[in-house]
Amino acid sequence: MKLLRYGPKGKEKPGLLDTSGRVRDLSGIVDDIAGDVLAPESLARLRGIAPETLPLVAGTPQQDLRLGACVGRVGKFICIGLNYADHAAETGAAIPAEPVVFNKWTSAIVGPNDDVEIPRGSVKTDWEVELGVVIGTPGRYIDEADAMSRVAGYCVINDVSEREYQIERGGTWDKGKGCDTFGPTGPWMVTSDEIADLQNLKLWLDVDGKRFQDGSTKTMIFSVRHIVSYLSRFMSLQAGDIISTGTPPGVGLGQKPPIYLKPGQTMTLGIEGLGTQRQRVIAA
Repeated sequence: MKLLRYGPKGKEKPGLLDTSGRVRDLSGIVDDIAGDVLAPESLARLRGIAPETLPLVAGTPQQDLRLGACVGRVGKFICIGLNYADHAAETGAAIPAEPVVFNKWTSAIVGPNDDVEIPRGSVKTDWEVELGVVIGTPGRYIDEADAMSRVAGYCVINDVSEREYQIERGGTWDKGKGCDTFGPTGPWMVTSDEIADLQNLKLWLDVDGKRFQDGSTKTMIFSVRHIVSYLSRFMSLQAGDIISTGTPPGVGLGQKPPIYLKPGQTMTLGIEGLGTQRQRVIAA
């Protein structure tokens, strides 16, 4: 099942994608794709509804029908850094002994095809295609054996990053990660039952049609199962929290010499089975 949110910014409605690629309206069933709606029993109820019985939404998603971020009312947007062995190698970083944890502010979240703004004064805005994990069942101190039962589904995330702010300006990574529009999320959340081999998904990202990232979740250092369990030692995970799990090689920082985004460029990215995104880059 592919759950999504459609409509103008700030007025998104809940929906699902039917087998013909059209959006069906869920607003008569749930108020949003958020919170308790992501619980297993709620997802089971939605899964039991025949899509053809739901109102058809006019337009083609990601063309003349805008999609918002696939999850609403996100409480925490937690990220894992340097989680692909081949990405760590391209940046010259050592393989971390434990997951590197940082945050993106929820104000960074935008739809999968919304514009990405280069912050004022930025000279090193970069791209990162990532697998997003959406929590459905809250918990603390979650055992690895139980971790996957806490996951509602998965989505595509572009962890847009300003490298000067992140690395050269002191303090934590967060200020280079959480600028407005730095978290395109979606196009939809694919429920976990539809992903057969989570640790063997292809990820890719192009800038102006040139392929820069072409990786696989099989090179993750820490699996999704481990990440969910690990994070729950330091915070409660709540329904609707999003975890962005790291990026494969091919980021702008890793090019020789480094390459960074400029206004007028276009990023296109996707993950096998989870859909694609496309963002125009503009100046803030």
